[in-house]
Amino acid sequence: MPERVKLDTEFITLGQFLKLADVIQTGGMAKWFLSEHDIFINGEQDQRRGRKLRAGDKVQIAGFGEYVITD
Repeated sequence: MPERVKLDTEFITLGQFLKLADVIQTGGMAKWFLSEHDIFINGEQDQRRGRKLRAGDKVQIAGFGEYVITD
């Protein structure tokens, strides 16, 4: 069962999402984390820290879990 992450805004960037979901401790770790781990958004691999995530998007991070963005 995917973990739900609630948004208070229209969208969130992938880098911000990683911090919000407690995958990383600081926003500065995002670039390193994205270069070292496979991340799939809606089934497609994407490593762009600025990728906009919106309600309904599904994020899979190998070794960390699955997340669903909700509003």
